[in-house]
Amino acid sequence: MNYLGPEDILKKRQQYFFPATSAFYKEPPQIVGGSMQFLFDHNNKRYVDFFAGVSVLNCGHSNPEILKETIAQLNKMQHTTTLYLTQPMVELAEKLAGILPGNIKRTFFCVTGSEANEGAMALARLYTKKSGYIALKGGLHGRTHLTLSVTGIPMWRLDDNLIKDHVYFIDRPFSSDSSYEEAMTKSLQELEDVLQKHGKDICAMLIEPIQGNGGIIMYPYDYVRKVKALLEQHNVLLIVDEVQTGYGRTGKMFAIENYDVVPDIIVTAKALGNGIPISTFSTTDEIAQAYNRPSASTFGGNPVSAQTALSVLNYIKKNHLVTRAKDLGEYLKHKLQQLSSTYIQEIRGCGLMLGMQIQAANHVKTSAEITDMILEEMKERGFLLGKNGLNRDVVAFQPPLVITKEDIDAMIENLKETLEML
Repeated sequence: MNYLGPEDILKKRQQYFFPATSAFYKEPPQIVGGSMQFLFDHNNKRYVDFFAGVSVLNCGHSNPEILKETIAQLNKMQHTTTLYLTQPMVELAEKLAGILPGNIKRTFFCVTGSEANEGAMALARLYTKKSGYIALKGGLHGRTHLTLSVTGIPMWRLDDNLIKDHVYFIDRPFSSDSSYEEAMTKSLQELEDVLQKHGKDICAMLIEPIQGNGGIIMYPYDYVRKVKALLEQHNVLLIVDEVQTGYGRTGKMFAIENYDVVPDIIVTAKALGNGIPISTFSTTDEIAQAYNRPSASTFGGNPVSAQTALSVLNYIKKNHLVTRAKDLGEYLKHKLQQLSSTYIQEIRGCGLMLGMQIQAANHVKTSAEITDMILEEMKERGFLLGKNGLNRDVVAFQPPLVITKEDIDAMIENLKETLEML
């Protein structure tokens, strides 16, 4: 195949894309292939992927075991409306009912995380007959008008005319200026204040169990439980956004299980399709009954995405990827904590969803610029890392869950050398 090459692709992007579209690197490679934990560029250079398309490819790139069933379904029937009866979708809904937390049983299928979050928010309004929302600063929930309105990261809010009435932001239980305990106390007090003043008008609170784009922020263990108790006092539902954290990523099937809390509504996407677009919002029998007006997602739960998702769930179980993510995550976290560098402020997260907070120290560059330097050098060495955080200064480690200890060791050695070069 004749590849355009990075320069020509960049020219075409500049000519035909919106200016909002950007790339991680000053010299980005043209990615042309993928296999499990590896990606390949147009020069056949191999990269170990430590970002997995932002927690999408939990089962690895072009996983042949999963693709076999995807291709078989494509050859059999690609799409039909949900008004007709197809088998993969109902089998998937039944399978999800067996693994979702608590008594969550009913699922509505969509295509993107934004669409699913929007649906979950509509469901909360229909059930409670209230219209307001509470969200955490630092959270990211989508790019529709409503999900942007509850997104608490300034750079991702996009529009200066988002919904402001009946949307209440509170501080997340994390601050670089105080302890986790102090930050949690402040956040809970803000939540209590909002509920006291506006609880009668609020239908739901949205949280990511770990803030991904917000900088890989986990909460103190008791935080979510205390949040849930406060919400219940005011008949406010808890929507848990597992778009980035679901399906084994954090060493649990769903990240909310790390806090021993069952949400009222749970949203998933990304890893469920392992690269084939699919998303869900799921809830209990009781709450689901409120979502009874005609509604459909044209491509939601189509036969190809549903069959792929079934294969993904089978692969996760068969290959013990949840346990694998826990064990390898602990190994990776320990290795990162052993790195001795003035540029590392903190290692956060759990499972194979870890963040390395960068600090500028006495460097003339900012922490965000140092983060970019790390990503650029690691890319040259054959490792693709991610970045996130409110200031874009957190190096993200979110590899496919099929990564190996050998891959981790090689990455750590190159990261150590990269930090020493700065």
